[in-house]
Amino acid sequence: MSPDHPQLSDHPEAPYLALLARGAPAEAYDRPALLARADGAGPEALAGLDAAKQLALRVRADLEGRRRREAELSALFETAHDLAGLRDLDAVLRAIVQRARSLLGTEVAYLSLNDPAAGDTYMRVTEGSVAARFQQLRLGMGEGLGGLVAQTARPYVTASYFDDERFQHTTAIDSGVREEGLVAILGVPLMLGSTVIGVLFAADRHPRVFAREEIALLGSFAAHAAVAIDTANLLAETRSALAELEKANETIRDHSAVLERASEVHDRLTELVLRGGGVRDVADAVSEVLAGTVEFADADSAQAAVLQLSGSDGHALRHGEDWLAGVSAGGELLGALVLRGQPGLDPVDRRTLERAAMVTSLLLLARRSAGEAEQRVRGELLDDLLDAPGRDPRLLRERATRLRADLDAPHVVLAARIDGPHPGGAGPGGAARRTAERRRIGSAAVYLAATRHGLASARDGGTVLLLPLGPGDTPAEIARQTAKQLSTALHEPVTVGASAVLAAPAATPTAVATAYAEARRCLEALRLLGRSGEGAAAQDLGFLGLLLADSRDIAGFVDRTIGAVVAYDRKRGTDLVRTLDAYFANGMSPARTKEHLHVHVNTVAQRVERIGRLLGPDWQCPARALEIQLALRLHVAAPAMTP
Repeated sequence: MSPDHPQLSDHPEAPYLALLARGAPAEAYDRPALLARADGAGPEALAGLDAAKQLALRVRADLEGRRRREAELSALFETAHDLAGLRDLDAVLRAIVQRARSLLGTEVAYLSLNDPAAGDTYMRVTEGSVAARFQQLRLGMGEGLGGLVAQTARPYVTASYFDDERFQHTTAIDSGVREEGLVAILGVPLMLGSTVIGVLFAADRHPRVFAREEIALLGSFAAHAAVAIDTANLLAETRSALAELEKANETIRDHSAVLERASEVHDRLTELVLRGGGVRDVADAVSEVLAGTVEFADADSAQAAVLQLSGSDGHALRHGEDWLAGVSAGGELLGALVLRGQPGLDPVDRRTLERAAMVTSLLLLARRSAGEAEQRVRGELLDDLLDAPGRDPRLLRERATRLRADLDAPHVVLAARIDGPHPGGAGPGGAARRTAERRRIGSAAVYLAATRHGLASARDGGTVLLLPLGPGDTPAEIARQTAKQLSTALHEPVTVGASAVLAAPAATPTAVATAYAEARRCLEALRLLGRSGEGAAAQDLGFLGLLLADSRDIAGFVDRTIGAVVAYDRKRGTDLVRTLDAYFANGMSPARTKEHLHVHVNTVAQRVERIGRLLGPDWQCPARALEIQLALRLHVAAPAMTP
């Protein structure tokens, strides 16, 4: 008999008790019998060992089950405690699906909420999901596994969803589930009393049989989750009611303090003028005092209404749901202050609006004088950079420093022009309008350049700006921002073309003029493409940008167009680029493409689907297809320049 197992026939359970005590794995329970057989133990001793082994394994399984249940109960209690501490509904829902996924160890967990008005249940929160279509699913009552859970208030589970005929399969649901790649799904109802408020799911992307204990665990968790959701909803309703009550109290306080507010606005407007505030500061101050939204409308947009309603006496008058007070000086209409959405206005507040209009006229006159002086100085400096390449760079830098501009920093040149719905046209009226447009965009551009520590000047019927680039900025992004800011300021679409980056505008005599020429070409291209009111650089215009830019960024164009496919092939060793080339060469016919590549048509379909995911859903439309084919040619012709 082995020294490791003395007197096995007398105490066959001894080695198994030792295995139980140290928590040995199940395969270790075969060792005592093997050792006894090797030591020549008789049939009776081996039978005793086998009986002791079976008993020990049952005890081990029972202990494992108890430990697992203890761990599950502990996790359940921790989850209930965590949910009880959350107050925001979105945070509660996210915590529910995250903990459900963790408890069952699944790849995906998600939660749908019932919509009584629509009669369905809709996807609310997902964890581990990657498919957008799946995240937006709505399931009718009785449709799919989730719809059946929502309808019957009973849990349902399937090890292989698409092979399970118990569920009503629909195209929309099956497409979403297939795109997400789900196979095994468990769904349990979220119940408040006898009412189903939603469904909690746990799912895997491979076949899996959910044990009865797992179904019960998710059901218990769903019960806690439903209470947490109800609590969050009640708290939200309470907060909403308190907010409404507070709003009502504020309204009462505002009405009782109307005279005090009139005195306050007078003091604030006086202070604004003394410290050099602007029109926006006046509008914001009056907005706060009148508990509404006050905006300044310039003369072109406000003239007809103001002349018709306000006349020359400066009184504020009602126009629909708004109130208008004319802003004028010396008989010239400068604009109007417009109080939005206040059909009822007491006399004190009307007088407040009129006083603010008078203060605004004084500020506009002062700003006009200062703006004209600054516009002239900034314009002269930029004109010298454009037209006089022989100027001394040192003197240019000194002049720029006085304007808080740094000509040694990277800059971008922008060409901007108004593209309004009513062009100036011919004749005296058209000429006057063009002059007004140039003045307006010039003033707005100078103001924008001053805030960005850049330069601006009127040129070629529009304006040119030289703006510094901040960390992470690109010419295209600066162009889009400038188009948006100028369009907002002028209330008309302004198109902006951008050049490449200039390292130091003052260092190279002809750099600014060259960049401006490129920016103008980009501006004209945007207008020809019907993209008026937008901002872009050459690299935003696809292959057209290659023709417009002074530097031919072929590698950048290829990267932006098919870089995702090239990178995919390089990382995974696939052949998508060659497939894409063959697909276009064969008239986008999968049948002819598979003959060209000598592969099965399903292989072509799978590769084309993968290409679509990498390039986006519009990759086969004519414009995109043309750019992709050009990028493929460039990729083949100049592989050393590709990403």
